[in-house]
Amino acid sequence: MRLRTVCVVAMLVTFVAPQLFAAIADQHLSDTHRATAANQDSPVHGFDPANLDTSCKPCEDFNKFANGGWIARNPIPAAYPRWGNFLKLEEQNQEKLREILEEAAKTARPAKGSNLQKIGDFYASGMDTDKIEAEGIKPLAAELARIDKINDLPALQSAIARLQSFGVRVPFAFGARQDFKNSTQIIAQASEAGLGLPDRDYYVKDDAKSKQVRDAYAAHVQSMFALLGDDAEKAAAAAKVVMSIETRFAQASMTRVQRRQPEAVYHKLEVAQLKETMPNFSWPAYFKSINHPEITTVNLDNPEFFKEVNKAFTEISLADWKTYLRWHLIEVAAPYLSSKFEQEDFNFNKVLTGTQEMLPRWKRVVRATDRSLGEALGEIYVQKTFTPEAKARALAMVGNLIAALKSDLTTLAWMSATTRQRATAKLEAFAKKIGYPDRWRDYSALAIDRGPYVLNVLTANHFAFNYTLGRIGKPVDRTIWGMTPPTVNAYYNPSMNEIVFPAGIMQPPFFDPQADDAINYGGMGAVIGHEMTHGFDDQGAKFDPQGNLENWWTADDLKNFQERTACIVKQFDSYEVEPGLHENGKLVAGESIADLGGLTLAYAAFKKSLEGKPRPKEIDGFTPEQRFFLGWAQIWASNVRPEFARLQTQVDPHPLGRFRVNGPLSNMPEFAQAFGCKAGEAMVRPPNDRCQIW
Repeated sequence: MRLRTVCVVAMLVTFVAPQLFAAIADQHLSDTHRATAANQDSPVHGFDPANLDTSCKPCEDFNKFANGGWIARNPIPAAYPRWGNFLKLEEQNQEKLREILEEAAKTARPAKGSNLQKIGDFYASGMDTDKIEAEGIKPLAAELARIDKINDLPALQSAIARLQSFGVRVPFAFGARQDFKNSTQIIAQASEAGLGLPDRDYYVKDDAKSKQVRDAYAAHVQSMFALLGDDAEKAAAAAKVVMSIETRFAQASMTRVQRRQPEAVYHKLEVAQLKETMPNFSWPAYFKSINHPEITTVNLDNPEFFKEVNKAFTEISLADWKTYLRWHLIEVAAPYLSSKFEQEDFNFNKVLTGTQEMLPRWKRVVRATDRSLGEALGEIYVQKTFTPEAKARALAMVGNLIAALKSDLTTLAWMSATTRQRATAKLEAFAKKIGYPDRWRDYSALAIDRGPYVLNVLTANHFAFNYTLGRIGKPVDRTIWGMTPPTVNAYYNPSMNEIVFPAGIMQPPFFDPQADDAINYGGMGAVIGHEMTHGFDDQGAKFDPQGNLENWWTADDLKNFQERTACIVKQFDSYEVEPGLHENGKLVAGESIADLGGLTLAYAAFKKSLEGKPRPKEIDGFTPEQRFFLGWAQIWASNVRPEFARLQTQVDPHPLGRFRVNGPLSNMPEFAQAFGCKAGEAMVRPPNDRCQIW
């Protein structure tokens, strides 16, 4: 399984982990029978009392109280690593995208080069299983031959540049990002990469489960080489080569906690400095290979990693390098090849996530189309599903949450007037993006036909690579989005100082126009507040209103802030995922700060919305205040396989759903008051342990 990331122009801080779930989708997340997957009961607007487990007291375990009934009625479908309300909404969006794509694929003589032609042909190529089976590995023959012909170091480095342009991120990734210290400019970015396992820790930890995964991965690599035609002895030797090289790169890689610090991944170097760091690598030749000889400056996220790569160019034989490149090409391509490659790819996914079946083909191809032609597909999706009224309602709620945070900033006892003024300036500078881009991406340079599916995927990767690199050295385009419109997610971008809410998330259970305000503020309101708070979490707080990495806090205020974030770290360190495995408080700090802050702001905005109006009546026996918290809890209703829980805990900065419910609520006196919770009950943290920031 690959946790593929893209070198993008900014650091996105998301509501859930898109890279984690997209990677699982790449690995055939799989499906179940539609009736089970969709849980097609009659819709209940707001909160369904059937989701409750009234045998559990809300003050003891609110997640179990609010979601226990849902959890009992919604076992994980055989093919999924987890099942929850996020995925159910994602499934609904997938059905809508399928309708669009099937209609596009059936359109007679669409205008050549049009978006309709491209999405239709891409989808059709992915659904043509007879052709895919007949072609087997043939579509990759030319690329495999190029790797085989590598005969010296310059040829190796040229091959690396070519493979990177197709989405094969070895031994590092190359792209672009906003300059952390000058947010008006886009600079080149080189990042550590080159691993086949989800994280460097899988290579370096000595616990039994890590060893088990490593052994399974080595066997998987060996099986893939056998599918390429190697005999058993050669395939086994090749797998050992891959493990040796990847372990070397993993040992030189940062931990995920280290990478969360923006200062730790900012090292902007000129070509002469790059030569000092990597004398065995010709950056000018590399820039020429990727058709950007004008590049003179690159940010290396981890110079120590690149020093190790530099040594590897002379210490690893060309034969072993070719084995390594061959593996990573097939690793990226496998999901789009014939069934024997798909199946082997999925077999290893089972080890990591516990899934037992593949998604039906149409779902895999819909996901791939969204990744490759997201805005071409998204433009049609928006026309069919997202109304101007929905956008207006979302903007109004965003305005209410901004007003709540602005009010909160004026009353924070721990923040000085100087920092308060600067924080308010940052808040007022927030850019707000709702639903879809104001300007759609131009795909005219991307050629798609009904030829080999895998080549369409690699061609789309190549287009995305060139699109990203084409922005280097140019002013920032603030109209660009980091997610496609159907995405069920949201994000804050510190370099752009923007909050972004795709159309895909503006639906129940997050926002339901037929539900009461309490539910909507506990759902979508908390999502909005979450993304806003990211502007002031342990990462976002380091960026100024213009998106530059610059300290704008007074020394005392920064100390106060760090003490408050340390409380969150300590709290989440205490949460046990399974015996011997805890959440990593430092890894999940940013998301947990944003959850607590988002809920605090959303609750304040909700209470403000009630002023001057008759008090809403109870619904299903719950007060408006109680329904606010039920609205938050139902977002995270989910069942998770133990394998996936371990994976998420190790690589994801988002905590598991049950902790996202109970963690922030146990810090909120408003929750305790709403449900009459008393000191000493599990959902009431003692005063000396209570975490409060906003």
